[in-house]
Amino acid sequence: MASKNSYSELLAFIEIAREGSFTRAAAKMGISTSALSHAIRALETRLEVRLLTRTTRSVSTTEAGERLYQRIAPHFDEIDLGLEAVREQREKPAGTVRITTAEHAANSIIWPKLAKILPLYPDITVEVSVNFARTDIAAERFDAGVRLGDELDKDMIAVRIGPDQRIAVVGSPDYFAKHPKPATPYELTEHSCINLRLPTHGGLLPWVFDDKDRREFKVKVSGQWIYNSVSPIVRAALAGQGLAYVPEDTVLEHIKAGRLVRTLDEWCIPYTGYHLYYPSRKQASGAFPIIVEALRHKEP
Repeated sequence: MASKNSYSELLAFIEIAREGSFTRAAAKMGISTSALSHAIRALETRLEVRLLTRTTRSVSTTEAGERLYQRIAPHFDEIDLGLEAVREQREKPAGTVRITTAEHAANSIIWPKLAKILPLYPDITVEVSVNFARTDIAAERFDAGVRLGDELDKDMIAVRIGPDQRIAVVGSPDYFAKHPKPATPYELTEHSCINLRLPTHGGLLPWVFDDKDRREFKVKVSGQWIYNSVSPIVRAALAGQGLAYVPEDTVLEHIKAGRLVRTLDEWCIPYTGYHLYYPSRKQASGAFPIIVEALRHKEP
């Protein structure tokens, strides 16, 4: 029969294999890296086989370590699910819900909606990871992710959490005092435009518009500034550094206050709003359905 220590050593091994780092695994488990190293040395000594390969930058499993991980990790996951199911029976919902999302959805939907309900559930924790990449939520151990409706995988359950949106092209009054407003999107090539680089494949976000027949077309723009986040793009536009192509709700207050001026409004396209997506398997945490319901979009 395995000892109590051997179970804790196996848990340590699983976390290191998943995180690829002693430091991250130690932080996740709430113990020191030295204690984690001691546990792994004890486990390798007892099994008489090397389980991990360490370099100055990363940690990976050996062939024997990978085989052990594949055999035991699913069983420990089942134990975790069982424990969460027991916790679900508590009077007060509890648990941690991990969500991966892009910056815009985190600021415009997740924060305002969940900030209202979390004070009512002190035992619920929400971890939000801001990431533009198309994250594999199962592999990265997230409970759910957020994407636009037309980007969802078919094998996922999807819940709409936001309305359809529109793009806005904006510039500051100072910018338009020096440059005439474009009459059509094709004239954007004559303007300084602030680009957004997409981390998913390294390219720049295309500026897409609708013609009079509602057919989409793209315009390749250029300028001195390229960012990988919407917030600094808005900041640069406010400073008169060029035109921005951003979600409408990120600049409405600036437009109303006169700090930004909208252009090409009739050419800007609507797009499907954000959805929360998650695997079809039953979620064990009692916190999860509360978070889903709080985020669910309700038509006014």
